[in-house]
Amino acid sequence: MRYHNITTDDMKNGDGLRVVLWVSGCRHHCEGCQNRVTWNPEDGLLFDADAKEEIFHELEKSHISGLTLSGGDPLFPDNISEITELAKEVKERFPDKTIWLYTGDNWEDVKSLPVMQYVDIVIDGMFKKELLNTQLHWRGSSNQRIIDVKKNIILE
Repeated sequence: MRYHNITTDDMKNGDGLRVVLWVSGCRHHCEGCQNRVTWNPEDGLLFDADAKEEIFHELEKSHISGLTLSGGDPLFPDNISEITELAKEVKERFPDKTIWLYTGDNWEDVKSLPVMQYVDIVIDGMFKKELLNTQLHWRGSSNQRIIDVKKNIILE
């Protein structure tokens, strides 16, 4: 798996202050995407032990609410195995931290993936430029949903 950035103290990609892993690779190619640079799975840096340790170091801080997995798409086929292992390890080491995951896939198509046992919130759906709404929390277009994975409910 490759990634473009690890953002710390992020307030825009989930509840509270978060660490965000921006992975490489996306098959959705949404018109108007804010992260086009992350589409190519060959771009970016190799996600290695140092990158993982950077995330864990940030998660140790009491003011950090959790980890957000974004990109690109964490559920891109080249990413899913390592994303699942990372999410599992985060939940084992930091059970009180939340994991948010952004995907262009629809919830109904990904809810049975093994990674979902570790994820707290999913933001699903492709970004649709014609449904852009800057008043929405944590999502860019009105078709995207905020899903509480543990309760399997859609939050508005």
